[in-house]
Amino acid sequence: MLKILKTVQFLQQKFKILGTRLVYSVLLMIYAYQSEKTPSWAKKIIIGAIAYLLSPFDGMPDLTPVIGFTDDLGVISFGLVAIACYIDEDVRTKAREKIHKLFKDIDDKELEAVDAKL
Repeated sequence: MLKILKTVQFLQQKFKILGTRLVYSVLLMIYAYQSEKTPSWAKKIIIGAIAYLLSPFDGMPDLTPVIGFTDDLGVISFGLVAIACYIDEDVRTKAREKIHKLFKDIDDKELEAVDAKL
């Protein structure tokens, strides 16, 4: 029973990390989209990545623990890297402020992990 409890706690921690990184990445893309500096080709990438995340056709795989969300995180990460040069300090500040308003216990190390890949 103790092994099951530790496994559940481990999975909860991993889901929180994935969720934090995913939400922060989406917020970065939203604020980059709103920036006047972002060209139309980059905005199309942002729309495509967020549309994939929200797509109902991807709903069933998301019910699979961990694996279901990795494709979403992968598509968002790819889109984010593709437009990375348009993620400036203003975009990061707005995204950080918003995620801290949305969630109470945000580990800034997770946000830094996303920023480090850009």
